[in-house]
Amino acid sequence: MTIKLQVSEIQIDKIGLKVGLEIHQQLGTGKKLFCNCASIESTNYPIKFTRKLRITKSELGELDPSALFETSKQKTILYYANPESSCLVEQDEEPPHDLSPDAKETVLIIASALKTPVFSEAYVMRKLVIDGSNTSGFQRTILMGLGGNLEVDGKSIGVQSICLEEDAAKLLNDSDEFREYTLDRLGIPLVEIALEPVSGTPQEIKKIALTMGRLLRATKRVQRGLGSIRQDVNVSIEGGGVVEVKGVQKLDQLEKVIEYEAKRQHGLKIIQERLQKMDTERIAKERDVKDVTGAFKNCKSKTIQKALVNGAIVKAIKVKNFGGIFGFEPYPGIRLGKQLGELVRFFGLGGVFHSDELPNYGIEVEEIQQVKKILESQQNDGFLILAGEPWKLDVVIESIIKRIEDAKNGVPAETRVATLTGETVYLRPRPGASRMYPETDIPPVIVSKIEIEEAKKKVPKSWEESLLDLQKQYELNSQLALQVFDSEYLDLFESICEDKKISPNFVASVLCGTITNLERRGLDSKLLRNSEITKAFDFLSEGKIAKESLEIIFESIMNGKASNIEDAIQKSSISAIDDNELNGILDEVISANAKIIEQQGERSIGPLMGLAMKNLRGKVDGQRINHLLESKIKSKLDEISKKN
Repeated sequence: MTIKLQVSEIQIDKIGLKVGLEIHQQLGTGKKLFCNCASIESTNYPIKFTRKLRITKSELGELDPSALFETSKQKTILYYANPESSCLVEQDEEPPHDLSPDAKETVLIIASALKTPVFSEAYVMRKLVIDGSNTSGFQRTILMGLGGNLEVDGKSIGVQSICLEEDAAKLLNDSDEFREYTLDRLGIPLVEIALEPVSGTPQEIKKIALTMGRLLRATKRVQRGLGSIRQDVNVSIEGGGVVEVKGVQKLDQLEKVIEYEAKRQHGLKIIQERLQKMDTERIAKERDVKDVTGAFKNCKSKTIQKALVNGAIVKAIKVKNFGGIFGFEPYPGIRLGKQLGELVRFFGLGGVFHSDELPNYGIEVEEIQQVKKILESQQNDGFLILAGEPWKLDVVIESIIKRIEDAKNGVPAETRVATLTGETVYLRPRPGASRMYPETDIPPVIVSKIEIEEAKKKVPKSWEESLLDLQKQYELNSQLALQVFDSEYLDLFESICEDKKISPNFVASVLCGTITNLERRGLDSKLLRNSEITKAFDFLSEGKIAKESLEIIFESIMNGKASNIEDAIQKSSISAIDDNELNGILDEVISANAKIIEQQGERSIGPLMGLAMKNLRGKVDGQRINHLLESKIKSKLDEISKKN
């Protein structure tokens, strides 16, 4: 049973919302941070190997909670590698090479642009990461400077720190037993910029992220494209813990994530206030956790039956006076039961059933009564049911007990991950101080005064000035110039306009309009490589294809029907035709529709143009067809006039 509370729309300015952004931007050095491997994405992986990462204690003998959480999943990691994009350094079979000088210079330029004081001597640290995204079990990171500020609409947003670090491996697949990664991305240099937490609306926070992204793009030293820049978002409300949300790649997603977290966290605070008025007790495993497998042998729940077939057991947890709390819903979709479900699923279990939603999902009244009897449950008590392997259930139950206790204190500090819809789901506990320790294989990074002075000289113009230069150089209107500047295609746009005699306005509209529209239709832009886009414009400038064919070609590649430009042209039958063939086709259209021309005169251009485009779409420029057809219609009308 879900109990809904009539809560008016959340007032973000009344809940003490604070948001801190961490921007992670890949640097456009072309090489990795600690080796000379190219920063490219491979298409095949001749090298494969597995690892089993284990947790180790810090120098003080402590275990990091986030690493301990990942260890409990006991997953095997499978890696795929290609020598063109990774080497023994990424495989953790060889010590790191010297720090990339280009990456070092770039981070000094960015620090100078943000007025961040840089350390004269910086140290490489190992950040413990055992989810498999680093073959070594840690990520190398260098704290380069503290302080500085970012100007946004006349306001100064403080910079907490700037780090230079390695990017992680790219996740391919995550199953119950295995995680699969490719090593293409592992080791690509990243700049991490942590901004001070600020109060504001999701729209205002989005503007801060947008401004930072524009400042980085203005340097022309960063990579472009989806995945090249990511935001981690630290969100908190008054009286609650800080929640880190990872994996925010788009600004629209950022806005939704902040809105969702504000509601989720305030909803948890409302649940806390309700719990404080109730007589609850801490769960005691010996008293309140029972094996109830026998009650579910004939259960119709697919989740439980699947678990039992695989040798699992079923346990129930009694929570005193929790009746109605698991399903209590301060805001739509915000429930403690849902939070527990996220936690359980991240341990690889199918889910958890709570008393407020039963009977349901194949669990019937008879089974509920048996569970209550075994738990010696009273009328106002709540309970949870979950199925899994015995060793895994012990770990999960400990986490559930902790999470229920956390609910009595409001919003727990934890790490969550953003979904594509803008919600967040539980990822792991927040890391502790024992996560970081010194890198023993790399000497300190020395930053000289000369390097800092040279970096200051290379600080680019402001993004506003850069935008104005772009607008003037290519004669774009302000809106189109901004679209190009903010897109992942700026470098590609300038390259195409430099080498080819094609209107910059047309190039911009294709890159920021045509491709974007295809994406909105659900097509995958990642299938359309920049090299293929460049080739398409080559064909256009050489007269091999018409302007109208670009959308057809890109659509064919983005929906997976074609792998490259030549393949798309062949499958779409859009190769250019010569003047004789064009005139022949238009003459046939004129001849077959003489009555329409006689009845409608020059207005017949509309319907005849539609008929012509059925055969000529993508093969000939539309303006050219229109011009020729108009001329032929006039000639036909002159001919009819003379006959009359």
